[in-house]
Amino acid sequence: MDDLVESILDYIRSEYTDYAIMINGEWGSGKTYFWNHKIRPRIESMQVNGKRMTAIYMSLYGISNLEEISKKIFIETTQLMDKNLKKYMDSSGVSNIPEYAKTGLDMANFFGVTQNGDRLDYGQFFSTDDKVLCFDDLERANVDVIDILGYINNFVEHDHIKTIIICNEKELSTKLKNSNLEMKTFIATYLLDKQNELTMKTDKPMVERIRDTIEYVFDKANDYERIKEKLIGETFEYAPEFNYIINGLLMRYENYPDLIRFLRENTNLITSTFNKSGTRNLRILKHALNDFKKVFDMVSKSYPNTNHRILQTMLIFTIAISFEIKAGKITKDKFVNINSNEEYKAILVSSRVFMDNRQFYIKEFDNNYYYNFKAEYRFFKFIEIYVRTRIFDMKVFKEDMEVIRNTIDTNQLPGYKRLLTEEYWKIPDDQFDEVIEETLEDVKNGKIELIQIVKLFAYFIYFIKKDLINYDIRTIKSVFFNGMNIASLTSSYCDNVEEELSQVAIENDTEFEMEEVLKHFNQINAKLKDKMYQEKAEEIFKCIPMKMELFYDKFDKECMNIPIFKYYDPFQMFQRISCASNEDVVTIKEKLVDRAKRFPKEIEGEMKNISKLKQIIDDYVDGKLPSIKIVLLEDFSNELGNILENYKPKEGDSLEAEEQE
Repeated sequence: MDDLVESILDYIRSEYTDYAIMINGEWGSGKTYFWNHKIRPRIESMQVNGKRMTAIYMSLYGISNLEEISKKIFIETTQLMDKNLKKYMDSSGVSNIPEYAKTGLDMANFFGVTQNGDRLDYGQFFSTDDKVLCFDDLERANVDVIDILGYINNFVEHDHIKTIIICNEKELSTKLKNSNLEMKTFIATYLLDKQNELTMKTDKPMVERIRDTIEYVFDKANDYERIKEKLIGETFEYAPEFNYIINGLLMRYENYPDLIRFLRENTNLITSTFNKSGTRNLRILKHALNDFKKVFDMVSKSYPNTNHRILQTMLIFTIAISFEIKAGKITKDKFVNINSNEEYKAILVSSRVFMDNRQFYIKEFDNNYYYNFKAEYRFFKFIEIYVRTRIFDMKVFKEDMEVIRNTIDTNQLPGYKRLLTEEYWKIPDDQFDEVIEETLEDVKNGKIELIQIVKLFAYFIYFIKKDLINYDIRTIKSVFFNGMNIASLTSSYCDNVEEELSQVAIENDTEFEMEEVLKHFNQINAKLKDKMYQEKAEEIFKCIPMKMELFYDKFDKECMNIPIFKYYDPFQMFQRISCASNEDVVTIKEKLVDRAKRFPKEIEGEMKNISKLKQIIDDYVDGKLPSIKIVLLEDFSNELGNILENYKPKEGDSLEAEEQE
């Protein structure tokens, strides 16, 4: 890094130059930090030909025309000539003027406020041999890059001002190729059509022909290379000196003694995780450390005795997931469906034990960032949510921390959880048999959630085939079938079966055994679903007629797309509806009509009970003298009839079905 600094300073010291130099590096790699802390101070402490050098820095970020660059240069130079401003900056130790202050000073100059009657020093204004111009963020300007470089060339070629350009050439190249891409594609297609090449048979794909035409007609990259060759004398590749920069990043936490002590003790972890990210983006690292400050503060405040290893893992995870999401490696939703460390480890165990590649990304993430770092707890849902959404969810935070506090010692975990969340080979040989026996006992007594029993069965089949346990498959199957029957009395319905079972790979030679267990599970799970909906139906429909607001709220949120009428007695439903107010009868009818239009397929299962409800209403109103209630119930019945009509087989459908038979 010192060699790079000296090479740049040699350019500044040169008596005569007619070229600029470029500092090239990736976004977020610390190029601007390098300028502010390594280059600028050295330049402004230099004297060349008896004159102290002045550095004028301008970011081109968002610049939309060349006039804005001229204004920036004018503001910078006129401010530095103002004696009072210079005196204030020297006395207060200010080296850089904030952008908002520059705007104010510019207006003050316009109204003649800052000069205090001093006459402008034109000699200083026209002096160029003591100035160094630095243009940053070239690739982020909203002006054609070719125009900007031509503009800068005026300073370099005609005025011989020392000029440094900071940019990311890789992004610049992409920008040159992709600017006005739709217009370029349209024109390239038009030209190919005129040349009768669109319909011409050729081995070259159409996309490639259009791309070649675009490059031929709009070769901005070559224009850039030509002007760069004329303007830029040397290009320096900036590779950050990480140890120096990390110290600068950590300096901001000097006022937090506990945090800075922890970070400095774990500098190697920070460096290692940063390197494993495969990027050079220090800006993301800076944000990640700032996120970790929040994590560290909350953990230290609410759970002061948290294991040191857990805090280290939190640091790694915060940095790792920040890079994965913010560097564009993955979509933000990649981790959304993993809700706990237990689920995360279950995916890893499945992928490693059964060589399952369906969760390839999670395995690669773990192998990369936790390589040579052993930690049983290495997924933190509250951190993932915080990085992804910027919301620190206190409820999830407390849930995570309570689990950590209660399960950090894996020897205290139930045996079945160890099998599901640990790689089995990590269980010591002298404990493995005990874990198996304990798990079997819990399965026999139905103490484990139904879906977890299915997962465990896959592992037991695997252990039998590997001769790790001395049981035959028929015996194990019987134990698990009986255990599932008992567990069904206390288990809840599982609505994401596919997602849960995707955490466990099923080998080809175990498909038959798994098929029987899955069939039995699906039968039990279907009964649990009916039970759940029956309880929901009872809870919701009992709100009619006395708690109608609660009924409407629950019905809209929970019942619009499920066949809830299938699970409630039609006669009881009629009694409740008939006791409701006339207004509520109308509202319920309108909700049923709207629901049938929006979710016809989802509620098809309740049509048998809807038909019974219609018949009960028809029997009730038959022969009764008209009243508002009777008329409304008749209308209610008619609308139910309209709904039922949509589920009757069409005449053509019936004929077609008969022909197929």
